[in-house]
Amino acid sequence: MPQHHPRELPEGDPFGAHTLPYGVFTTADAPDRPRIGVRYGAHVLDAAAAAAAHGSAYAPLLAAPTLNPLMAAGRRVWQAVRAEIRGWITGEAHFHPLAEVTLRLPFEVADYVDFYASEHHATNVGRIFRPNGEALTPNWKHLPIGYHGRAGTVVVSGTDVVRPQGQRKAPADAGAPLAPTQPGPVFGPTLRLDIEAEVAFVVGTPAPDHTPVPLGAFREHVFGVCLLNDWSARDLQAWEYVPLGPFLGKSFATSVSAWVTPLDAFDEARTAPPERTHPLLPYLDDSAAEPGGIDLRIEVSINGETVSRPPFAAMYWTAAQQLAHMTVNGASLRTGDLYASGTVSGPEPDQLGCLLELTQGKGPWLADGDEVTLTAWAPGPDGSRIGLGEVSGRIAPARTAG
Repeated sequence: MPQHHPRELPEGDPFGAHTLPYGVFTTADAPDRPRIGVRYGAHVLDAAAAAAAHGSAYAPLLAAPTLNPLMAAGRRVWQAVRAEIRGWITGEAHFHPLAEVTLRLPFEVADYVDFYASEHHATNVGRIFRPNGEALTPNWKHLPIGYHGRAGTVVVSGTDVVRPQGQRKAPADAGAPLAPTQPGPVFGPTLRLDIEAEVAFVVGTPAPDHTPVPLGAFREHVFGVCLLNDWSARDLQAWEYVPLGPFLGKSFATSVSAWVTPLDAFDEARTAPPERTHPLLPYLDDSAAEPGGIDLRIEVSINGETVSRPPFAAMYWTAAQQLAHMTVNGASLRTGDLYASGTVSGPEPDQLGCLLELTQGKGPWLADGDEVTLTAWAPGPDGSRIGLGEVSGRIAPARTAG
């Protein structure tokens, strides 16, 4: 049963009235009835029940089992619903303790695209994969590089990640260099399972085919922001990625947060991206646009121990530029499209967003039973913090046929 209104939030709680992220949850008494919730501190507001009780015109959108209908309704509706919810949380009775609900994948993923937007990450990886060549490819500072991922294996935080199998061509010694040296490939579970700490953007308002989305329309199309872990099998990736890029080394699982924080919540955290060192073509030139970076402070922990604090403000390419590039060729934009930043890394040794960088490609890598958790927050109004829901996943052993 819904609980009474939660008591006053602890000071500094990142899930206060300035945040109000959306998710989808079920309860023990109705496990087959997913419903939209809004997080407030350590409680979840049943948005559909609250909307019905208040006679909201948006009750049908909030009664849906996923966020997709709300996301498709457009920015004017997003802002109106958010304003109503702010009013409902004062004295509202339709709350459940967060610890007593089950969180679901909050939206139906249409397409998934992953970018490669951190200059620090791209440089570090280039030096590992191409030790005798240029760290950055010639196109890197002219366009946001990305690949089209697999929407069907995007899973919600808390889902176990089964160790993938595939072809690999490298020494079996987990401490050996990454470059393949065996005479031929072998098949088996990955020996070099890695994480990628990323920030993802969820598309709400669609765009028709052959209609590129310009930089200035970013806010009209992007509903919200969430954390993402793009799990990576580095040995599978090293063998397969030439010439077409990642495939089985990435497609086995991508974990996202159960909570999508509205884009408007990050207004106080907007910041200018790093200085560009190459001229940009007009569709990517953001020199006259609003600051496209977001000052997110990410923390990566493995088995409860913090291993890195990547700064999202250091990303070379912004989410608005990624969206513009993703659609400039006429590709459609659909409600539920998910696109991610690529690994977030900073210039310091404790700001690297994957084990490949943290260990210079030598490991140790993730072991069965390891649990990885990403958390993040951004500065908000009046000294508040804007939270992003965590992303956690535990590594389960590989499964063999038969």
